[in-house]
Amino acid sequence: MDEITFNDFLKVDIRVGSILKAETFPEARKPAYKLWIDFGPSIGTKKTSAQITDNYTLAELIGRQVLAVVNFPPRQIGPFMSEVLTLGVTDNKGAVTLLGPDKEIPNGERMH
Repeated sequence: MDEITFNDFLKVDIRVGSILKAETFPEARKPAYKLWIDFGPSIGTKKTSAQITDNYTLAELIGRQVLAVVNFPPRQIGPFMSEVLTLGVTDNKGAVTLLGPDKEIPNGERMH
């Protein structure tokens, strides 16, 4: 893996946001949800698609705080425009587990 500098790392804008709305995404090739995430007043609400159906129900996602990259260009995923990249790691079964703070943090706070 290539090494990066600290300045390279600072180019990636990772923020905390709260999931406001979650819906099924039946048009996705792999099972996924559509998420609307509130990143606070300076960034606002952004949409994303996340392949997290193995570990989460729609109901348990609402209000959950997550980390996401907010400075990628939007990406078309089928009929849905994804505006941020929600971060997660795979468990021992290959299912994605979301990354987020362990305490409530104001939406929009940047990861340092």
